[in-house]
Amino acid sequence: MKNILVVDDDREIVNLITIYLQNDGFHVLKANNGVEALSLMDNEQVNLIIMDIMMPEMDGIELCRKIREKNQVPIIMLSAKGEDMDKVFGLMTGADDYMIKPFNPLELIARVKSLLRRSYQYKLESQPNENEIIRIHSLEINRTSHQVLNNGQAISLTAKEFDILHLLANNRGRVFSTEEIFERVWEEKYFASNNTVMVHISHLRDKLEKELGYKLIKTVWGVGYKIEE
Repeated sequence: MKNILVVDDDREIVNLITIYLQNDGFHVLKANNGVEALSLMDNEQVNLIIMDIMMPEMDGIELCRKIREKNQVPIIMLSAKGEDMDKVFGLMTGADDYMIKPFNPLELIARVKSLLRRSYQYKLESQPNENEIIRIHSLEINRTSHQVLNNGQAISLTAKEFDILHLLANNRGRVFSTEEIFERVWEEKYFASNNTVMVHISHLRDKLEKELGYKLIKTVWGVGYKIEE
């Protein structure tokens, strides 16, 4: 049974999310702010976090930053703010997904399941499969273990960053549009003005370039992104 941590100072929202999660067989852990959430994570295994942005003591942005210092657990952010820059800011701190309040609880549960499936499906395999390993110079991308290594050293990526990298690396030379990447990785219909892919690729590039010393993911202006053959 997967443990889902719900962090929100609105108890009605927490109770609503809890009902839907428990109906789908998840175990729910609750916290009212970021400080409580961090304390709880020190003592409990957490498989996914649903967190609000606006909270007392420690908001969701700061909480996300602190979690990402040592943990790549999948994170879905919730916010009453709908402006694009608020969404970008949330994703830049390391969130994997973002939903605007008020939201459809059934859509939230669908996103939870999708993110869990993508983040943890590799654990179903007990041994790595050589066919699941992609090598590009010093870089090794292992789909089975969900690891990215550069000269044997791990590069810490979020679930979505890994999926984008694997998609491009597994199709080297092919250009993927922003729309294609979104629909393949998020498994949702792309909508206009959605800059989610841009934010994730920017974050992914920064991490890779810091370790590799060069740009692995190329931009084909007006078309999309690719990794050279």
